[in-house]
Parts: sequence; structure tokens; C-alpha cells
Amino acid sequence: MIRVLIVDDQVVVTEGLRVILNAAPTIEVVGVAHEGSQAVELVGKLTPDLVLMDLKMPGMNGIHATRAIRDQYPGTHVLVLTTYDADEWVFDAIRAGASGYLLKDSRGEDIVTAIEGTVEGQTHIDPAVADKLLTLVRQQVKPDTSIAADLSERELVVLQYIARGLTNADIAEKLFLAEGTVRNYVSTVLNKLGVADRTQAAALAWHHGLVHRAVDESHGDDDQKMQKDL
Repeated sequence: MIRVLIVDDQVVVTEGLRVILNAAPTIEVVGVAHEGSQAVELVGKLTPDLVLMDLKMPGMNGIHATRAIRDQYPGTHVLVLTTYDADEWVFDAIRAGASGYLLKDSRGEDIVTAIEGTVEGQTHIDPAVADKLLTLVRQQVKPDTSIAADLSERELVVLQYIARGLTNADIAEKLFLAEGTVRNYVSTVLNKLGVADRTQAAALAWHHGLVHRAVDESHGDDDQKMQKDL
């Protein structure tokens, strides 16, 4: 059972999320917080597996709370669920250690799927947010391919898909590979980048401008050709 702490300053939101999540057989809502410092305190008391975090709240906001939780309780995942898709909110949340970023207009089943995937080490980024994040990277970051110098062409493609929030199954479908093969590629990418998980790899890729164009457009023509070499 995945233990979840909901953090949002609006009671109607927290209660709605509580109903949605408790209906999922894999999730148990262990608590609710309405402000960032309260969330940090409750993480210490309730030891949730994941915090579903709003961003703009009175007192300590979600960015600062995310950073504090990740610093003090690194085993607890933080998944952002907010109405705010402004560029700086997105980038700051990911830099603070959030494992994913969803908007509140997401379907309940998508939120459940994101929670389940996040605790398994996957990264979930709302498509609308991914576009904004890509735009921000284009504007502020000059591509630095040196960090990916040790990656093969296929490993770089896998990294770009990771940065866009795709699961191993999604990547396997895109590249016409077995899911186990993709899992091996992901492990190799993490090792070569010197990072602990997919979220760190994604943040590194976005920060260094490695996700500079749609992967489907830049590599789609080569996928079937490349698989023959594997």
C-alpha cells in the first residue's frame, strides 16, 4: 500500500483528492496538510511514501516545502499537483527535488497512475508543463552535450524520453524494444551520468539543454534502423 500525504490549502481540494485516492486499491491517504511547514512536520510523523504537493500556499510554499522534505526525508517522493504551470514554478519545483509535475485538471486515474509510477522511480510531467519546460530551457540554457559525451546515440534517445516523463513501457513501444532491454538502457544511462534516479537524470537533461527538440521528430526515422544493430 502506498502511503500518501496530501498538501493543499483548499479544503475542498484535499477532501476531493482523499476520496479519489482512497478509492484506489494501492493507495492509502495517511494525512492532510494545508501549509508547507505543516507538511514537513507531518512527513516526519507519518512517514508517507509520497507527498502530493500544491505550490502556492500561505506560509511556506510548496517549493520550499519540497526542498525541505527532500533534504530531510530523501526516501519520500514529492509529486506536484497544482494549477500553476508558469515556467518559473515548474523549473523551481523540479530543482527543489519534485519527482513529477501534474496539473489539477488531470483525471483522477492519471493522478493515481502518476503516484504509483513515482514510487517505482518513474518521472511524470504533464504534457503542457513539458512544453513550457522545454521553452524555458531553450530560452535560458545553451545546450551542453559534454555531460552526455559517454552516452551512445541510443542511450541519449532514452535519456530524452526519460526527461519527457515516459515510462519504460512507453520507451519500449517508441523504440520497438523489449521493456527489459529499455530497463537495462536506463540503468546504464543513470550510471554514466552519475545520478541516483530517473528524476535526477531528467533534471540534468533539461538543465543542460539536451532535450532541445521532440525526440519523435529527431530520431523517429532512425528507430527501426538502429534496432537492427542491437
